[in-house]
Amino acid sequence: MIKKVGDKTITLAETAGFCFGVKRAIDMAMESAPAVSLGPLIHNETAVARLEEEGIHVIGDLDEAGGLPVIIRSHGAGRSVYDAAKAKGVELIDATCPFVEKIHRIVSETDRQVVIAGDPDHAEVKGIAGWCPTDRPAIVCRTAEEAAGAALLLREKLRDKAGEILLVAQTTIKEETFDGVARALEEAGLDVERRNTICSATSKRQEECAALAADSDLMIVIGGRGSSNTRKLFEIASRYCENTHFVENLEDLPLREVRKCTKIGTVAGASTPDYTIKEVIANMSDVTLENKEMTMDDVLQSEEFNKSLKLPRNGEIVDGKVHQVNEDEVIVNLGVKKDGILQKSDASLEEGQTLADAYKVGDEIKAKVIKTDDGDGGILLSTKKLEYIANWEEVVKAYEDKSVIEVKVTRAVRGGVIAEYKEFSGFIPLSQLSDHFVVDAEEFVGQTMNVRVYRIDPAKTKAVFSHKMYLADERKKLIQEIWEKLHVDDVVEGTVMRFTNYGAFVDIGGIDGLLHISEISWGKLKHPEEVLSIGEKINVKILSMNEEKEKISLGLKQNTPEPWSVIDEKYEVGQVIEGKVVQIKEYGAFVELEPGLDGLVHISEVAHKRVENINNELELGQVVNVKILEIDKDRKRISLSIRETIEPPTPEEIAAEKAAKAAAEAEAAAVEEAPAEEAAPVEEAPAEEAAPEEAPAEAPAEETAPAEEAPAEEE
Repeated sequence: MIKKVGDKTITLAETAGFCFGVKRAIDMAMESAPAVSLGPLIHNETAVARLEEEGIHVIGDLDEAGGLPVIIRSHGAGRSVYDAAKAKGVELIDATCPFVEKIHRIVSETDRQVVIAGDPDHAEVKGIAGWCPTDRPAIVCRTAEEAAGAALLLREKLRDKAGEILLVAQTTIKEETFDGVARALEEAGLDVERRNTICSATSKRQEECAALAADSDLMIVIGGRGSSNTRKLFEIASRYCENTHFVENLEDLPLREVRKCTKIGTVAGASTPDYTIKEVIANMSDVTLENKEMTMDDVLQSEEFNKSLKLPRNGEIVDGKVHQVNEDEVIVNLGVKKDGILQKSDASLEEGQTLADAYKVGDEIKAKVIKTDDGDGGILLSTKKLEYIANWEEVVKAYEDKSVIEVKVTRAVRGGVIAEYKEFSGFIPLSQLSDHFVVDAEEFVGQTMNVRVYRIDPAKTKAVFSHKMYLADERKKLIQEIWEKLHVDDVVEGTVMRFTNYGAFVDIGGIDGLLHISEISWGKLKHPEEVLSIGEKINVKILSMNEEKEKISLGLKQNTPEPWSVIDEKYEVGQVIEGKVVQIKEYGAFVELEPGLDGLVHISEVAHKRVENINNELELGQVVNVKILEIDKDRKRISLSIRETIEPPTPEEIAAEKAAKAAAEAEAAAVEEAPAEEAAPVEEAPAEEAAPEEAPAEAPAEETAPAEEAPAEEE
């Protein structure tokens, strides 16, 4: 920020005031009040006093909690604090800066000796050391000289491990300090794994401070004297500008120097509240006004200043400028006393895109406020929520217009799946996932599909999608197109899909038509599968169409002539052809010459002999040769003869047949009489005496033979 007053310029470094970790800690504290902080939450007495007023009190030990939640400040704490809290049943609110927490993970997972470049008395360094293995306590080095002195001890201690060192840094130290410690260890022959854990915001803050100090005739460093990073800013500024002053509050402001200097540079530590920075700048503006045209009260009451103090409300859409881009967040200057924080999870990013890819320092962005309070932390923003609102409005419009939107299925849940439309998420029930029964929703995860908006809940901003409705709409369109293309008497290709007792359903390009069993063949069928098979391609004729009921009647037999209409072309009296017995009656048998064309073989035309029972001569399905005796086209009757197709028997064959018949009848009669004659001797005489009585039993049989044959001869 650059403020011009007359011929004077007051420049505030871009990276000034609360860092992400401090803002996050204060936000968490304000949400948890009343609570206690294990050590000062921030190295700024003014800010700590204000937090006291909000119900955040400082304690030095867990035993002082008094039943209130205990806040672990952004500097972090050692493992022993967490273990003790668990043992005592103390509730912890962990506000450790994510960058510091990352260092805790690094040192707790290494098998190397840990060396920390930093201040051994700083709370952050103590916390880092508290996560190192107890059998290998960390060694802390403030300077390269201390590191060189520790190297001799480390070489002896780590002789068996070839001097393996893991070097990490306090997040707020200077880059040159870290590099100096690293070089001192390496020059001593130690194997050093460098992990530069200095916060990028700290590095940038220090770089801005050096550049601003080199171009200023007065440097004001604002912050608490207990703040390590603020003291380092003072050291850097003093190196480039002799006229550098440490300002903790308004009483420290060098008013005389402010009046006589024209280029004033201002920096602030990571624990310096925005309101302190604004008060200092406002006072300097008041002092530097020529001829007292404005007073400090005028500045404080100005529209610009009041706007800077006013906080946006939750849900409000705000404009801001990107101030800083980190790995997990973007700091946004909103022109108010608190910066906006756009976390990675709330940023609109394309797949594989990072925050650094999407946002650059100086970019102007629009976002939605998702959380704000009266504390000293930042204002949580979301560009996703902003897009979410726009996407919700599109979903509502799609519901009203009954239009189609494209969604991606992201995960399966109980009863269905979650599908995303841009930044908006909706629900698809199992019943609406497909036009067929769905067993496992997992098979749809990752798929992109078109849906209709099935239902919306404006009060809860929720929507239910339906892929089934989309498929139904598409089917209606397809069917409509098919109906427009089809006409009665058209012959089209179809596929046999399924059978019923009364016919077959045939797919004719997207819709099914019924091929009734009576329209399959000119002959009589018991079931369609007698002539058709599932999946078979056939040409069918459209017999009728009812678009209102969506019914189409089809015919197959119409593709061949009706047999009686061309009978003269294929058949004539006296012709001998092959046929199949399809029906047997007492008076004869019906023989099928071709489907739809049957003829009658009268019982008298079956054989050259007298037939008493036609079933003894023919059976259903039997293939026989028949001769056409008569064709009556008016009555649609055909008389046939099997007898005319076979040679008549010779006299010898007739005689042999008669004799065989007589013998068979005699044998049958003997079998019937024998049991009655044999029954008496069993009781009255021994088995030996029965023989003489058996001879007469054969005599009657011989006498009756001529009597049986006589009728046959007369015939």
